[in-house]
Amino acid sequence: MREKILDVLAEICEDECVKDDLETELFESGLMDSLGFAEFLVELEERFDIVISPSEVERADIDTPNKILEMVESRI
Repeated sequence: MREKILDVLAEICEDECVKDDLETELFESGLMDSLGFAEFLVELEERFDIVISPSEVERADIDTPNKILEMVESRI
């Protein structure tokens, strides 16, 4: 499951580095923005039937691949 989530994240960020460094600062590095995160949530819903509203999370809670993995895994 983790690998599939990281695959989706890499697609959205258009960079495989998010799979290699799970502490990459996604927003500070410019790999993801608010629109990209919304797209990521849509992909999660379509592929894994996980519904997470953007209003449910703070940017600090999802600013690294590791934090995203933790959030998604806690919802499964």
